[in-house]
Amino acid sequence: MDSLSAFVMGEANRNKPLMVFDWVKAAKIIKEKDAKNVSAGLSGDWEWTGDDILENGEIPEDSSPYLASTWATPELCIDDEYIDCWKYKNETPDWDAETYWPEEAVKILLGI
Repeated sequence: MDSLSAFVMGEANRNKPLMVFDWVKAAKIIKEKDAKNVSAGLSGDWEWTGDDILENGEIPEDSSPYLASTWATPELCIDDEYIDCWKYKNETPDWDAETYWPEEAVKILLGI
């Protein structure tokens, strides 16, 4: 999506609640599927927002997905399957677009 289209979509959805990536749900799905390579991004805007969140079973340190929006659904991608994976910001007040593997999700991922 180009910058102008993103701006227009943002303006059209200005007063809608923010959706943020659900790291706990993602960790549970990753464990269930025993996935080793996983990405996350926003539907319709993966080119600008998506990035790997698990590589060969390890959390990459240099990853920087952008995972919050009022209009684009945060998604998890495992083996070319896209899974809606989000909560409203008010349900997870400490999470935002910059949240990356919060402690509670890492514990699930590691089986702790």
